[in-house]
Amino acid sequence: MIEITHLTYTYPNATRPALEDITLQIGDGEFALVAGLSGSGKSTLLRCLNGLVPHFSGGRINGRVTVGGHDPVAEGPHTLSQVVGFVFQNPEAQFVLDRVEDEIAFALENSGLPRTEMRLRVEEALDLLGLAALRNRQLEMLSGGEKQRVAIAAALALRPRVLALDEPTSQLDPQSAEEVLQALVSLNRDLGLTIVLAEQRLERILSHADRLIYLPTPNGCEPRGYPFSGPPREVLQAVEQVPPLVALGKALHWDPLPLTIKEGRACAGQTLPGQTWAGGAERASAPCHNARPAGDLPLLRVRDVQFGYNGAAVLRGASLDVHAGELVTLMGRNGSGKTTLLKCIAGLLRPRQGTVDLAGETLLGRETADICRQVGYLPQDPDDLLFADTVADELIVTLRNHALLAHPPIAPDALLARLGLTGVASAYPRDLSVGQRQRVALGAVTVTRPRLLILDEPTRGMDYGAKQELVRLLREWQAEGTAILLVTHDVELAAEAADRVAVLSQGQVIADAAPGEVLGSSPLFAPQIARLFPHTGWLTPQDALAGLARIA
Repeated sequence: MIEITHLTYTYPNATRPALEDITLQIGDGEFALVAGLSGSGKSTLLRCLNGLVPHFSGGRINGRVTVGGHDPVAEGPHTLSQVVGFVFQNPEAQFVLDRVEDEIAFALENSGLPRTEMRLRVEEALDLLGLAALRNRQLEMLSGGEKQRVAIAAALALRPRVLALDEPTSQLDPQSAEEVLQALVSLNRDLGLTIVLAEQRLERILSHADRLIYLPTPNGCEPRGYPFSGPPREVLQAVEQVPPLVALGKALHWDPLPLTIKEGRACAGQTLPGQTWAGGAERASAPCHNARPAGDLPLLRVRDVQFGYNGAAVLRGASLDVHAGELVTLMGRNGSGKTTLLKCIAGLLRPRQGTVDLAGETLLGRETADICRQVGYLPQDPDDLLFADTVADELIVTLRNHALLAHPPIAPDALLARLGLTGVASAYPRDLSVGQRQRVALGAVTVTRPRLLILDEPTRGMDYGAKQELVRLLREWQAEGTAILLVTHDVELAAEAADRVAVLSQGQVIADAAPGEVLGSSPLFAPQIARLFPHTGWLTPQDALAGLARIA
């Protein structure tokens, strides 16, 4: 179905290729998972399949790409849109109309299909994605998972032979992500649709994939040229950055390497025969996280905050504390009010009721520019903060705006080095990958060394290594007294980084406790290791290795 031979592509004005000498094949009806470090070219590779690269992006391309007998470079996106359905990371970026049914029909109308055929295809797409009950709903009223399914339905309405998706679950809570994945699995299994999906959180997809394509890194740390491509177990043996379950399996030399919790439990039973984990395991102590001094007053104090949009309540009395030097993760379903709460803290929204205090002083009624001297806010979309010509200039602009350029709290070059951005300091920020743009935006809001850092999905688009580096950096800032409130759907990140986990539901904080108490007991938010070894208090591979050593 897809054949790529010696593909090399360089973006306009770039000094090095985004893809270099890539050769691979994807068979008809395969479910192919594309992985690799941030900036390795995953999104670029997908855009080569439908001609967006180079027809939309420009640049230089060499080699050959063939999709279902078509040449995307020669024929372009107009022709390839009939062959390759494309779903972007942010579904709202590709929406044109306001209503579900209208959005699905839009591409069909542009293709000039007869009305009868168009109505048939819309019904078909609605049924395939389980959207019939939502056909008349406004898109803005849908959940994140529902929006993603609408985007997939709109792509499927043209009846493509290939569906390419760029991190379709990166902004979704675990349950919504699973709903989208099950829809894709059904399309692949029942219709024989070829699926090519780029993703950073491999633990969500591995059990469904026929092929794992791991692109080489752009910084020369791994061999360039042919990517690792083959059955997931074989490829995972050859790469270092893997999901927690696979990392544990490799550390314990489990063979075959487990890809699912079911397979992992079978391996664990062989490691320690007779051990019953559910309710009968010798419990390990909970992971050791930073403890705050007894009686320490919170730096951030949120009490009974209420807010609504157009008369619809979103926050219904949310209350939360964050202490200096503490990292609190805020979790919850899409639409639970997490982003709204962060905006109320940053002064971007004004609550109808409640209080928001920082170090005993209210933030309500103060200008956002004044609040941002002490509160660094990183929104979900890093592009909201990027407007300078170079990465280095993004930090300089922030310092200048706060009158700190002459005596910066942290040297911009040093911060770029800590964020792993030294090599792209002179690059145009919006030309970078999503993960890299996220780190640039993080640098822009932390270069002033704020007392409180509030981060909305900061690891979207980041690979496992980049997330580990972010955790290390956040720990350093914590040690220096910075308080951190981090919104995330990434349960593995919460398991590794959080001192405390709060869960927001229907506008209220319904849980607020140590990570082991919240994550270890929740089927929805449990990380892989907690599901592999229930009732042990283990959340990470390191916890499991230490606990297994004690039991053995």
